[in-house]
Amino acid sequence: MDNNNQELGLVMSGGGARAAYQVGFLRGLAAHHNEVDFPIITGVSAGAINAAFLANEKGSFKSRVDNLAKVWANLTIDNVFRVDVPSIALHVGGWAIRLVMGRASSQVKVRAMVDTEPLQEFLEAIFQAEDGQLNGIKANIANGNIRGIAITASSYSTGQSITWVKAENVKDWERAHRKSVQSDIRVEHIMASASLPLFFPSIQVKGDWYGDGGIRLTAPLSPAIHLGARRILAISTRYLPSTEEQETDMIDDYPPPAQVLGSMLNALFLDVFDNDALRLERINSLIEYQEQENEQGGELEPVKLLLLRPSKNLGQMANQFEANLPGAFRFMTRGLGTKETRSNDFLSMVMFQHDYISELMDLGYKDAESRIDELNTFFQK
Repeated sequence: MDNNNQELGLVMSGGGARAAYQVGFLRGLAAHHNEVDFPIITGVSAGAINAAFLANEKGSFKSRVDNLAKVWANLTIDNVFRVDVPSIALHVGGWAIRLVMGRASSQVKVRAMVDTEPLQEFLEAIFQAEDGQLNGIKANIANGNIRGIAITASSYSTGQSITWVKAENVKDWERAHRKSVQSDIRVEHIMASASLPLFFPSIQVKGDWYGDGGIRLTAPLSPAIHLGARRILAISTRYLPSTEEQETDMIDDYPPPAQVLGSMLNALFLDVFDNDALRLERINSLIEYQEQENEQGGELEPVKLLLLRPSKNLGQMANQFEANLPGAFRFMTRGLGTKETRSNDFLSMVMFQHDYISELMDLGYKDAESRIDELNTFFQK
């Protein structure tokens, strides 16, 4: 890689099943820019799965993206969590009992709404993990194929945002409520990053318990910058509604739990992505102003950012496929009110279903095609 390509970073946000959109977009990008590669890759939540796969695989950018697309295309909901009647009944019933037992609720050993053991087995298989470790990442760094990867999770034990980093010649960083930890990347790191609060169980890593990386990550672009990225392609899974759409009611009555959960998860995992992008743009403007006022410039340098997002509301798209969910799981989600909202943001994050995933990947590919001029400009040296 020349120095210009060494500064390229790929950042992928969370969003559960919505991360299939990112894969479709990358396929569209690779169709036009097979020669482009990202030596710096970071991800959070389901975006961490995509990031780890790209960093762990061998071959060209296009071949790695194609292999990732095959993984998502063949994914079924029972690859992620158990959807059989006994498992759903056990977990939902366990929470119901726990809520009415008061102090004695600690005796009820239920940790989440679903059992994600299938996801761990699935990740170990697609990463070809050896004793839980992703050795492909280590090999790619040693061979100079990538510079580094960062995966972020939230520590329930300490309240901090922890970014696990695998890279060479990178200094540790620590900011308010967030810090980096240099480590080989393992399946449990990815499981922790993708653990939706309450819905998926927390993951224990070296004695501490972790959940979804978006909970406390106030600066999702930061890990890529610390790894040396000066040009960042960031793919969000959050649709930006028009002014008219923002004024449209998504419910007709009292907000059901699904609506509240969807709003909360968007705020935790996706809104902060936009806020960090805005902060970066403002810093870039200040640097540009400083350079105009001082011919010698300053110590800071701008970071070029291209933030990409879906052209359609992924929550509304999920409504089309709700009836095809497995019976027991559909019964549970309808109990949360998924039929009472016109934008199923919560459901869209847990709908790891072939028809919905296929639709997301197709949308991502089309969105990449429609923005190819912007992408061409971004990749110009």
